[in-house]
Amino acid sequence: MNSDSQHSPLLIEFSPRRLPLTLPHSRLVFRALLCCCTALLTCFPALLAAAVPSQPNAGSGNPVQVLIERYSTDHDLLTNVYNDPLSPVTRERMGRFIVETRKQLAGVRFESLDQEGKADYLLLANHLTREEHLLALEEAQWKQVEPLLPVAAEIFALEGERRAIAPPDGERIALRLNAMTAKLASARKDLEARPANARPSRIDAWRAAEDLDELHDQLHRWFEFYNGYDPRFSWWAAQPYKQLDGALKDYAAFLREKMAGVAPDDKATVIGMPVGRQALVDQLAGEMIPYSPEELIAMAREQMAWCQQQMRAASREMGYGDDWHKALEKVKSEYVEPGRQPQLIHDLAVEGADFAEKNNLVTVPALAREGWRMEMMTPERQLVNPFFTGGDTISVSYPTDTMTIDQRLMSMRGNNIGFAHATVFHELIPGHWLQEYSTARYRPYRQLFSTGFWVEGNALYWEMTFWDRGFDRTPEERVGALFWRMHRCARIIFSLSFHLEQMTPEQAIDYLVNEVGHERDNAVAEVRRSFNGSYDPLYQSAYLVGGMQFRALRRELVESGRMTDREFNDAVLHENMMPVEMLRAILEQKPLTPDWKPSWRFLDAQAGK
Repeated sequence: MNSDSQHSPLLIEFSPRRLPLTLPHSRLVFRALLCCCTALLTCFPALLAAAVPSQPNAGSGNPVQVLIERYSTDHDLLTNVYNDPLSPVTRERMGRFIVETRKQLAGVRFESLDQEGKADYLLLANHLTREEHLLALEEAQWKQVEPLLPVAAEIFALEGERRAIAPPDGERIALRLNAMTAKLASARKDLEARPANARPSRIDAWRAAEDLDELHDQLHRWFEFYNGYDPRFSWWAAQPYKQLDGALKDYAAFLREKMAGVAPDDKATVIGMPVGRQALVDQLAGEMIPYSPEELIAMAREQMAWCQQQMRAASREMGYGDDWHKALEKVKSEYVEPGRQPQLIHDLAVEGADFAEKNNLVTVPALAREGWRMEMMTPERQLVNPFFTGGDTISVSYPTDTMTIDQRLMSMRGNNIGFAHATVFHELIPGHWLQEYSTARYRPYRQLFSTGFWVEGNALYWEMTFWDRGFDRTPEERVGALFWRMHRCARIIFSLSFHLEQMTPEQAIDYLVNEVGHERDNAVAEVRRSFNGSYDPLYQSAYLVGGMQFRALRRELVESGRMTDREFNDAVLHENMMPVEMLRAILEQKPLTPDWKPSWRFLDAQAGK
């Protein structure tokens, strides 16, 4: 999660492959992206597996916790076995797994559970519903591009035979591979012969090409399983496989270049796939957020207006009057010289942790302060992640001598001192690294319920809290902090508007440049990673919406005098990850029933700032 968590849920030089929501693959990609920055989902599989007793009600006072632990372990097992994410077999098996788990959950007496157990029951039930929605969406998306992938069924069949350890018939396989090569040639000929109005859309063509890349990799793994180990297989299949391998690459290039209209050297074009309003509504329900996409866009516009008002105030302090774009340009020009960025990030990390402790905001264990690391981000990764990312390792974005002069200046301007001051603590302490440290130690089984509205929302909440406490002392530092707040407002506006089919990727890029002040290359990278299938459609909204949720919850518990800041923020970390309204129900002991539904209108009391 970089200062924007440019690390799924839910991921990109462009990869609008069926949303980041594919089960199990996209889901795993989304979780893996979270883990890149928070390492929250893969740290303890062995520990959790060992902790699951053989009987659902054994060894724990909370039978749902045991069920969650078993579900997580079994899910990992199944996704390791059924690792062809596009296959209908995978979706069918994961669907049965959800049904089996739901039956086990139904066997738990809800009334016998304490508050934590009831919350876990509802969290698992909600998680299963979300997974079912993702499977249905995945199925619909696959059916849309399947006609462009004439060899997919045969590749799935070959992988199924390998999984079943069926003895390969080398001669028969050679004929099957030859037939697949012929199908690709025929499909290309058919598409070329169609009139323009009968050809697939750019989006479908691009998505099909992305899926074909995945099928190509899967076929390669299948081939290498036998090649060299079974001499009869190699004798028959090696040459037909080589021809098919080339045909797959050529067909994917044809879909991208001729059908989608994207040249191989095109680094600017961004293609995305809008999911539509209903998918957004379903996902908001899964996040326990009782707001419509339109309401969230309206909130973001209101927040953007507040930010720009504050920007003008800082601009006047800097001597630029109300022209905050000039003030922003001044802040962008204040970057460290080559070789000094790591020291800057280190010093800002220490400053952020010290500020949290001195203001008695949260407990910062000595081992957490000692346990994070730093690395430099590669130039290739900076194409998608123009800003640094965090977690146990903060990945520093700064140009290398392999970049062009324009690229170097854009990277330095985008990672200037003021911008870094506002977000290093977002990535480390008290942000993502403290999250990672704590959730590995307190109720780790709830890592299953990871959501950007908790992970990113909590880190954004710290940006708001530090602002309120005067961490940003100079007008330059306030400009840096406001830039990121505006960025989070813009993410809601452009991402939801895109999925509602009210804004194109090109318009989203222009919006980031004109309304937030992004460097254009950074804006392109931001939009590309938002729409290329690496993140779920709500992920970019999760920062500010989740931050507003935590802010509202703090008002209820801290400003009422029921908890101190330290008690509240420690409790958030110790309860682990989940939709924030369920966290509220736990901390405030709200009544929970088996048919409980989210209803918290957390924005109502937060007009303006």
